[in-house]
Amino acid sequence: MASLPAIGETSRVQLRTLVFIRWVAIAGQVAALLVVHYGLGFGLPIVPTLAAVLASVAVNLGAQFGGRSGPISETGAAAYLAFDIAQLAVLLFLTGGLGNPFAFLLLAPVAVSATVLSLRSTIILSALALVAISVLSVNHMALPWRGIPPELPTLYLLGVWTALAIGILFFAAYTWRVAQAARELSDGLFATQQALAREQRLSAMGTIAAAAAHELGSPLGTIAVVSRELSRDLPVDSPLAEDIALLRTETDRCRDILAALAHNPEEDEAPFSAVPVSAVVETAATRHQSEAILVVFDAHPMPESELTPEPRIRSAPEIIHGVGSLAQNAMQFAKSQVTVSTDWSDSQVRVTITDDGPGFSPFVLDRIGEPYISLRMTQEDHMGLGIFIAQTLLARTGAQLSFGNRQEGGAVVEIRWPRAVIEGVSTQAIG
Repeated sequence: MASLPAIGETSRVQLRTLVFIRWVAIAGQVAALLVVHYGLGFGLPIVPTLAAVLASVAVNLGAQFGGRSGPISETGAAAYLAFDIAQLAVLLFLTGGLGNPFAFLLLAPVAVSATVLSLRSTIILSALALVAISVLSVNHMALPWRGIPPELPTLYLLGVWTALAIGILFFAAYTWRVAQAARELSDGLFATQQALAREQRLSAMGTIAAAAAHELGSPLGTIAVVSRELSRDLPVDSPLAEDIALLRTETDRCRDILAALAHNPEEDEAPFSAVPVSAVVETAATRHQSEAILVVFDAHPMPESELTPEPRIRSAPEIIHGVGSLAQNAMQFAKSQVTVSTDWSDSQVRVTITDDGPGFSPFVLDRIGEPYISLRMTQEDHMGLGIFIAQTLLARTGAQLSFGNRQEGGAVVEIRWPRAVIEGVSTQAIG
C-alpha cells in the first residue's frame, strides 16, 4: 500500500481544476433550483437554498482570485471537497433529504477525492459523506411537492441510505485503487525515462572522453618533443635539468592516461560499434558483479543452429541497463551463483539469467513487471522499480521477457529478441 502523505504535502490536483468543477456544480444547482421552483411549480425555500449556493460562489471566488495558482496542498484540496459535501448536505436538508432524487450527487466529491487525493483524505471525506446521509435520513425539511408532500416509507429511506452508503464506499475504494495504479505506472515510466537518460549520458561521456584524448594527443606530443630537445641541450649540471626531467615524466604520464581514455571499454558501447551480443550481455552484467556471488557466463548457438555465427549488435543503453538491472536483481537474491547464458539461432537471440536463490513468490509472479512490486518493498531504498524499468527498456528494443522458477530452486528470467530486430538496434529506441 502506498504511504500516506504528510499533512500539508502538495497534492496532484491543480487549484484551477477544483475551481472549474465547482463552477460547473454551481451552474447546475442554480439551474435545478430555478427550474423546479419557477418552471415546475414545486414550492422550494428559494431564499435559503440560493443562500447556500451563494456561499459556494463566495468560496470559489476567493479561491480563484486569492492570488494562488498551481497545485494545491493535500489539506487544502480535502477541505475544498469537504465544503462541497457540507454544502450539498445543506441543500438536500432544505429540499427533502434522501427523498430528493439529487441525493446521489454526494458521491461526486468522494469520487474526485479518490481520483486525485491520498487514501487518508478519501477515507475522511467518505466518512463525512456517510455522516451526512445518516443525518439526512432522519432530519430534513419536507420534500417540495404540489399540495401535501407524500410520506416516504421508512423502509424506502433505509434502502436509499443503504444504496448511497454502498455507492460511497464502492466509488471511493474502486476509484482510488484504479487511480493509484495509474499513478504508480506514471511514476514508474518517469523513473524509466530517468534511467535511460542516465545511461545515454554515460555512453556519451565515453565517446567524449575518447574524442578529447585524440584532440589532446597532438599538443601533448609537441610538449614531449620540446621537453626532450631542452633536456638534450641543457648541461648535466644545469639547475633546470631536474625540472625538465620532471616535465618529461609528467608528459609521459599524461600520454598514458590519454591512451587509456582512448581505449576505454565504454567506447566499445558507442552506437557505431557492432560487437558480439554475448560481449554486450557480459558487460551489462559485470557492472553489478560482487565478490560474494559467482557469475558464470555462457555463450553458444542453439542446438539446431550450431553453424550459425554469433550476431553482432549495437549495444544500446536500453540493452545495457535492462540486462544489467535483471542481472543485479538475480545477484541480490542468489545464494552463491548466477548464470547468464546467451544463445542464438538464425531467427532469434535469447538471454537467460538464472540464480540459486529462493525464486519469485507467487504474488510477484502474478504481478511481475508492474511498478512498485518487490519482495523487498518494506526495506529502505527498494521501491520495486528494477524489473519494471528493465522490462520497459528492453521492450523498446523489441524484446519479450518471461519470468519463472526452476524446479531445482531459484528464479529464471528469459529475454528473447527476433534476430533481425536486435541486429538493427541502435541507441535510438525502436518505435
